[in-house]
Parts: sequence; C-alpha cells; structure tokens
Amino acid sequence: MSARFSATLLGLYAAMRYCAWRDPAYRAQLAERDLIAQIRTLDADIGRWYEFKAGKVRSGSGIHPQPDVTLSYETAAVAARLLTLPINWQEQINAAKNFRFKVEGPDELVYRFTQLMFALRTVGWKFGTAAGEGIQRFTSMTNAGPCFVFVKDGKILRITPIDFDEDDAPPWTIEARGRRFTPPRKTTLAVHGLAWKSLVYSPDRLLYPMRRVDFDPRGERHPENRGKSGYVRITWAEALDLVAGEISRVKREHGPGAVTYNYPSHHSWGNVGYWTSALLRFFNAVGHTRINHNPDSWEGWFWGALHHWGNSMRLGTAEPYGTVGDLLKEAELIVFWSSDPESTSGIYAGYEGTVRRTWLKELGIPTVHIEPYLNATAAFLGGKWIAPRPGTDTALALALAQVWIAEGLYDKKFVAERTVGFEVWERYVTGADDGIPKTPEWQQAETGVPAREVRALAREWGAKRTYIAAGGWGNGLGGACRGPTGIQWARAMVCLSAMQGLGRPGVNFGNLQWGTPIDTTFYFSGYGEGGFSGDLVSTASSISLYQRMPHLPSVNPTSQTIPRTVLPEAIIEGRAEGFPRESRSMEGQFGAIRYPAAGHSKVRLFYRYGGSNLGTMPDSSRYVQMYQSPNLEFVVNQSIWFEGEAKFADVILPACTSFERWDVSEWCNSGGFAHHSQTQLNHRMVVMQHKCIEPLGESKSDYRIFLELAHRLGLGMYYSEGMSELDWVQRMFEASDLPRRMSWRKFLRKGYYVVPAPPERLRAPVAYRWFNEGRKKNLPEPSPLPSEYKGQYLEGLQTPSGKFEFECTTLKRYAPDDPERPPILKYARSREGVESERAARFPLQLLTPHPRFSFHTEGDGKDSFLNDIADHRVLIDGRYYWVLRLNPADADTRGIREKMLVRVFNEQGAVICAAHLSHRVRPGVAHGYESSAIYEPLGEAGRSTDVGGALNLITPKKSQITRASAMGNSNCLVEVEAWTGAAPAHATAAANPA
Repeated sequence: MSARFSATLLGLYAAMRYCAWRDPAYRAQLAERDLIAQIRTLDADIGRWYEFKAGKVRSGSGIHPQPDVTLSYETAAVAARLLTLPINWQEQINAAKNFRFKVEGPDELVYRFTQLMFALRTVGWKFGTAAGEGIQRFTSMTNAGPCFVFVKDGKILRITPIDFDEDDAPPWTIEARGRRFTPPRKTTLAVHGLAWKSLVYSPDRLLYPMRRVDFDPRGERHPENRGKSGYVRITWAEALDLVAGEISRVKREHGPGAVTYNYPSHHSWGNVGYWTSALLRFFNAVGHTRINHNPDSWEGWFWGALHHWGNSMRLGTAEPYGTVGDLLKEAELIVFWSSDPESTSGIYAGYEGTVRRTWLKELGIPTVHIEPYLNATAAFLGGKWIAPRPGTDTALALALAQVWIAEGLYDKKFVAERTVGFEVWERYVTGADDGIPKTPEWQQAETGVPAREVRALAREWGAKRTYIAAGGWGNGLGGACRGPTGIQWARAMVCLSAMQGLGRPGVNFGNLQWGTPIDTTFYFSGYGEGGFSGDLVSTASSISLYQRMPHLPSVNPTSQTIPRTVLPEAIIEGRAEGFPRESRSMEGQFGAIRYPAAGHSKVRLFYRYGGSNLGTMPDSSRYVQMYQSPNLEFVVNQSIWFEGEAKFADVILPACTSFERWDVSEWCNSGGFAHHSQTQLNHRMVVMQHKCIEPLGESKSDYRIFLELAHRLGLGMYYSEGMSELDWVQRMFEASDLPRRMSWRKFLRKGYYVVPAPPERLRAPVAYRWFNEGRKKNLPEPSPLPSEYKGQYLEGLQTPSGKFEFECTTLKRYAPDDPERPPILKYARSREGVESERAARFPLQLLTPHPRFSFHTEGDGKDSFLNDIADHRVLIDGRYYWVLRLNPADADTRGIREKMLVRVFNEQGAVICAAHLSHRVRPGVAHGYESSAIYEPLGEAGRSTDVGGALNLITPKKSQITRASAMGNSNCLVEVEAWTGAAPAHATAAANPA
C-alpha cells in the first residue's frame, strides 16, 4: 500500500506541473504565495514534499526538514484511499472526525495548499454560453427569480428572464371546465430582479473596508457617535485583524454569549452564500447568543390559527398541494381576504402565479376582495371590493358565521364529524353567552361595511364552493396577520374554512399562487436546509441534506437567546423577555425566553449582516438607540451598500453581490422554512449561480470574509474543509438528484435544469381532501413530526383531538383565562382603531404592507431604476420621496394636493412622503409600503423627522398579545399634514402608549 501511496503523491506533482503548463489561472494560483507542503504518514516516515516558489512547483520524496504545512495520514492505506479520485466525501469526513489524519501549519497556508490540490479538478471547466459579439451568457438566481446575465469585457450588459430551449422539459397541463391550461415555457422575474444591474453598479456600493474615524479599539470608542461620525478607508488586513481581535477579546473578557449577530429581512439568494450556510457555520464555530426570529410574515397563523388545526411546521398555515387544479376545476367563488399576490410576487416566485390568475378571468370565476385598500390584485382581477376599517376583519368574519348558522349555510356533516368545540363557539357567535349576536348589523358599527353587503356575501359564499385566498400566498403569510389584531384574523380564516367543509372539492385555501402540479419528489437542497453549515438544530439539514452531503457538523454551544422583537431593549436595558418561534410542536411557542441566561454574558459585540432593521422593524428608532448604547463595545457591519445600519458600525466590511461569486440553488426552494414552496412555480428549476463578473473594488464574497476571519481565529480549515465556494457548489450538486439527469460539466455550461412535470397520476393529491374524507394523510410532506399524532400515525390533524378545534385545547391548557387569546375566537377592538383615545390626535389608520416593487429593502434606494417607478418613489426637487396614498376626501380636509410633500406622524416620530390621492384607499386610511431602504433624518438620528420614507419609525413595537412575540405593526394611528419644509424635531416618548 505504501507504493500506491507514493505513486499517488508523485501523480499529484505531475498533475500540478501539467495544469500549470496548460492553464493560466492555475499558474496565477501557484504564484499567490510561496510555501512548502508535506504529505506523510504517521506510522512511518513515508511521504513527499512540494515547494511552491515564484509560481513554480518542485517536489521530492521523503520528509522535508522545515515544511510550512504538513498533512499527516494515519497509514499509507488511509492516505491512498482518501487521496484517490473521485473523492469519497463520507470517507473524508469520517477520517477527520476520527482523527485519522491531522493538519499542521498556519490556517491560511493549509487552505492554500488544499486549494492547489482541489483546483486540479477545475482545469478545463467551461462556464456559460457564448452569445456572439464577445458576449457571454451566464445564469444566476435572485430573490425575484432566475435570470440570464449577459456579460461583455467583464461588465454586465443586461439581465433577463430565462426562455427555455428545445431540450428543456415541457410544462404541465390542467384540464378544467372544457379548457386546457398550460403555462408558457419561460420563467418570470419580479421587478426588483430586473433592477439588479443598477444595484450591482450602484454608487452606494461599499467597495473598501472602513473604520469609523473616532473609534479606537485601544482607546476611546465613542459609541454615542455611531451614525454621526464619518469613516476612513483601511486595508482588509487591518479590518480582519480588528474584527477577529474583538471577537477573541469579548469572548475572553466577558464569557459565553458576548457575541451575537442578526440577519434581518432576507439576503442574496444561494445555498452556499446564504445566512443559513456561510454565516451560521462561522458563528456556530465562534459561539454566539442566538437571536430568535419571530415569524414576522406568519404572526397570526403561528400564534393563533395553529391552535385550531396544527400545522406547526408550516407555522400555522395551510397545506398547499393540488389546489391550482382543484380551484380551476371546482371553485365557484374566490374570496381574496387581505391578499395581494400581484404585489408580493409570491415571495421568491417572480410573477409565476399571474398567468394562472388570468385563467380565472377566462373561466369567469367571480372574486371578492376584502381589504381597506383596493390592491393590485383586485384592480387586475376585478370583482367585488369590500373595505372594512383596518383591524376589524374579525367582526366581519363573525357576522358571516352568524348568517351561516342562522340560515343553515354551513357543512353540518363536516362540523359534526371532523371538528370539536363548535357548540361553544356557536354560543358566542349567536350571542347566547354574552347577549350580543354577531350579526351583519353589529359588525357594521365596527367595520363600516354595510350590513346588506355582508349578508349578501354570506349567502353567496355559503351557497357556492369557495376558496379563501388569505394573505399573499393565499394559504397564509403576510397581510392582516401582521396587524394589531392579526391573531384574531388568522383564527377567523380557519374557522370559516372549517364551517364550509375544508378539503371538499372547490373548498380550500389558495389564490393560484401555491399548488401547481410540479414534481415534488425530485431532490435538490433548499436554503433552509443549511447549505454547508452542518447545523442540525437551527436548520432542516437533518431531514435530507446531511445524509446526502457528508460534512462536518457545527454546534452553537451557547444556549442564551434574545427574542428579535425586543433586541434593542435587550442591549439597551440589559434584559428582555419574550416567546420563541418553535415549530416542532404546538406547545413550543409557550416556553418563555429570558435574557440574560444564567451564567452567560450580556451581548457586547454585534455583527450585522443582510437587510436593514431600520425601515423593516417597528419603532425603528430603537435601533439607533441600541447602536449608540455603551453596552455595545463593538459593532461590525457586513454590507453590500452604504445604507441604513451600515452607517452605525465601527467597522464596515464590503460584501459583493451574488453576481460576483459562485453559488447554486433551486428557484423558490426555501427548504425547511416553507416546505415545497416550489409549488408556486410553473416549472421547477435548479440554477447554477455563475460568477458573472469579478467583485467590484475590494469587495469580497460573504464566504471569503468569514473564511479569512476564521483563519485568524484558527478555525479556517474547520470552517471550509479546504473547500472554495465552487467546491461547495459541486458538492451540493452531487448531493442532489441532478447528477442522474445532467452532467456536472453540462450544468456548468448551460447553467440551469428544468425538472420535468410528473404524469397526472403521480401529481400530489389535493390538500385536506384526506382529512375531509376521513383517510390517512397522503401528502408529500414530512410534517407534523410522528410524535405529534395523538392516535395512529398520519391519522387526523396535529391537534390534541386530531380534529379541527373551534375551542382550542392547547389554549385551554396553557392560559384559559387569557382575554387576548381565549380558547375560542372572539372579537376585540384594535388598540390602533378609531375608538382609541389616541384617535383624537391621530385620526388616520396607516396601512404598511410589503412593498410592491422592492423586496424588503432590496431594490429600493441605491440609485436603482425602481426609483423611477412613480408608484414606488416620486422625484420632487431632486429627491426621491416615498409615496403615501390618501383618499381625496381626507386630503381635501387637510389642504393636501397630488404630489404635495406631507408629514405623516404620531408620538413616535415623523416621516416626509409624497402624497398620492386615490379612491382606492377608503376614507380614514392612509397607505404606504413598509421597508424603505433609506433612513435620512433631517437632524439627530432617532430624534428627528425622516425624509427617506422609513414608515416603520412610526409603527408600534408592542406585541399583538402579551404572551407572544408577535409583531402587530402593519397598521397604526397617525396624522398627516402638508409639509412646509420646516422639520420640527420631536422627543421620542419615554414609553410608547401604543
């Protein structure tokens, strides 16, 4: 075996010389650093050394007296097995975990040597497709969808959606009502995806590492000046040494839990560079206080609806399977309730659902739209618009239920056989227990909707097979669930669906956004499966990926947690409490979180990454105060653009975009976050995210930044396993089902693969049909966990009774006397409603839904062409202002005209916007999208009027209910007035009465 080992090492030397002769890129890699590497056995003095000097390589057999790097294998047999191609990754990981080989030498040099070995495989690889005239066509994936990227002379020329070629799989077809419906053979790309060229070349790009001018890590740190003082350019070596040194210092001086990081509001797409992968592996290796993210897009469903029907691993939302076909074939009415998929683009799904919603028009299926603002979907589809006051939807829902009970317009058989507790809720709805029947007349005083309209809707709905389109996805997420009464609203949606016999033909949840008949059995990892993080606790890696792609595990040893909704308070006040987003069981959300944890340090170092908290989180001024707190000894910001929170850091590390690095992903596959979210698509697609151009300036990929920090902390080889980003991309490819369909080299060149649709007999069954008909669950999803079934596995719902519960057993057990979340759905007025005492000072209700054109803060600002869309921002006197929509009657009483600058304000702060007058907003309501990327105070940050459009400065931070960490900020009380140009400063209230 020693002869084979020696031959392998000699072959390695020959391959290096050959590749250096053949490939200029490999020659350049050889010249990056001089070093001497040794490969040897531990049981005998057998080996070979390699010297790299001035771009040349020479080698000799035996043991070198002074190598920089040594790779030692237990025996020659072990070495030969591990070094022989093709690489067996399971063998590699087993050997590493069992210490059958060891590595000696500086981390960075070891990595350089392993990369010289791995790079031998890449010589001759070709990427992308020649498009003529010196143009190369690459592929990439964005939050908005997949795209072609056309590059010439190292610059991006244009970005387009992908048109399929003749070799790509054909689409599926649904036959409904004598018609055949087939989606087009192409992809779609949401507007913010089309804006990526302008984002890559934005003048706001961060291109060099920077340090705050008055921050001295060895002297005065001046935390009070974060957000005020400027920056000075420093080298990468200085920046990385400083950051790594601070991580080591705070861990040493303060103990476990002193480091934390946050990853707000989504990041650039990819399985390698995404936060669940590169960032999570790094901070698990460091040890950190975890920020427990509230289910910000699912609030009402997770904290409310879940207790009626389970679905905890879907955060309380509905099953999606087969609903496109069922709706087109069987539904007679669709009620869009706080549902605007044409604006939210389905989240990650481009405009895939739009073509399917055009089929509704062709079939003539009537639609009703319930929302205070006539949104883009309602304008596109037409139909009846019902506009309740914000926060009063539950009153309207209860009135529908009252009519159904009084007139017998509900599925009595389903209620009797598949539900429990109906008689208890029925007493409340009919007024038998409180003397107040929840009639359409009763709701009119609450909602402002005429009783006759509600009664007519109740009769039409009760007489027709009806789909509820609840929230942007139709089966949950977004919309009214994020308002102060969102828990009530989500509970109301599921109670109405149960009354109508959930799961029978034509009765389900959906708006044609989810539930396409694609192949759900083909495996490719989603980003929620953790990439190469190795985290089996905080990701869904253990479900499939970890068995398919052997890699080193990573564990965060620190048990301390901070609820995200009170992160600023935790830093500023040094203590906080909240409730977890825990989806493994129905009761997981009940366990209170208390910070600080026993024996742990309070957070002293904050590492910010991804989208901005400013502009996306309620009462955003809290974050200014957090950053300026002396309790934070060090703040580092890893950002692509100089915006939002980047201006509050001590050190800024410039990250490149996903167009400037390697990655791989499947379109719309979020893995463990929303299982089979690809059923939003017309075609499943795996996409090679080519490195289309070199990183601009001195920016680096997130992976590279974390790797170089890890080198300084002695964790580089553990972090990387010797891999480059492209190496990890290949390992992700090999861990999937894709190698059975397409070769690695073809995938590199073409850049994408379209997964064929299954034959009709293999399509997923319709959601909840199994439950309606009393059969075992037969859907292609691994939830709930086996232990959550209370009887036989796959029989019944996740609830304690196994049935739909109008009276929730889990809430009765936990807090039966909780007036904010009683065991049955009840109506309570919103604290941000017109009946509030504050309404005398702030009489308008501000709606702040997700933006239509940007994706959270991605796409907004940054000199993006989205600024030129008049419904996004308006150019006035050289500045692009955020748009606030007002009913003309409300504008007239305030002397406000079209495109006039207005000040929208309450006791928390003020924001300047451009007024747009529209009858699509009901009187008494103002409408402005949340997630402005620009925070631009006219005076002191956190204490002055903002002209950037950050409406979340004035939204309330208070949880929807006391016993949950549930944001409820999507509508609030404000006043609006014409702005004269003066910017009166205001003092933030010591305590928010909201």
